[in-house]
Amino acid sequence: MAIAPVAGVTGVQPAAVLGQVEPAAAAGSASGVDFASVLGSVDQLQQMQSTSQQLAVQAVTGDLDDVHDYTVASAQSSLALELTATVRNKAVEAFTEIMRMQV
Repeated sequence: MAIAPVAGVTGVQPAAVLGQVEPAAAAGSASGVDFASVLGSVDQLQQMQSTSQQLAVQAVTGDLDDVHDYTVASAQSSLALELTATVRNKAVEAFTEIMRMQV
């Protein structure tokens, strides 16, 4: 018995969460991503979490008409947080490796 893929799930794009990351050569800088865009991504993550918390409160108090809105917002903020943590961990690993090379 084969499991059918979920149809209709669209719009989940990690690049939309963290902003467009350009290659270093195309950006014309050494890093490829400026610090302001990274801060903007963190602000966007905080906004997603805030929206999810507001919808959770509305769902608990009975003010939310469609619980689906909360479910989607919660899943999006969870995925964005997980992606941000993974990117941060990879950056820390890369920094640690560079520091090991210099010793």
